Amino acid sequence: MQIAIVLYDRFTALDAVGPYETLGRVPDAETVFVAERTGPVRTDTGNLALMADKAFAEVPHPDVVVVPGGPGQFALMEDEVLLDWLRAADETSTWTTSVCTGSLLLAAAGLLDGRRATSHWLALDLLREYGAQPTGQRVVFDGKYVTAAGVSSGIDMGLALLGRIAGDEHAQAVQLLTEYDPQPPYDAGSPEKAPAHLVEEFRTKSRFILT
Repeated sequence: MQIAIVLYDRFTALDAVGPYETLGRVPDAETVFVAERTGPVRTDTGNLALMADKAFAEVPHPDVVVVPGGPGQFALMEDEVLLDWLRAADETSTWTTSVCTGSLLLAAAGLLDGRRATSHWLALDLLREYGAQPTGQRVVFDGKYVTAAGVSSGIDMGLALLGRIAGDEHAQAVQLLTEYDPQPPYDAGSPEKAPAHLVEEFRTKSRFILT
């Protein structure tokens, strides 16, 4: 099994690394970071880079596609190099997945038309603009398409899909060995729970405001 994690300029690190550390534990699977060209690709902070070991053309038929989100996603919504690769890879993939605003790239490629999907809470309305049916769930399965909400939910998505592929016990073992046992110091991880003024502040500043 080959798992291809897409990289692009200004992706969010955890969107890619969360699935890498969970879904990437499929027994005997090859996990490859792929981009338009090989070499280091900078995250949204600019302080960290991941190495793209292969270009899109070198990975035509991955079994699993993972598309992270991040501020750089906006510049790629009409990027035919990426979108064409996503369409082609999806033709033969077993699973096509995303984290955070990576679902907008899947939607822009026409892969989520009429499908239930999720994204970062600030971007849910844009999913509808691209033909998907947005839901606020943390992880959404619709056929072979698996989308995760904002950033940290990529860990949950990776574990959930790992369970489907390798079995529940293997996924539980990975969860145990990574000691993924969330006990956050604040209960503010969703717009329903966070202080209202923070939610409003980020909605006002959001790059996802529809015009």
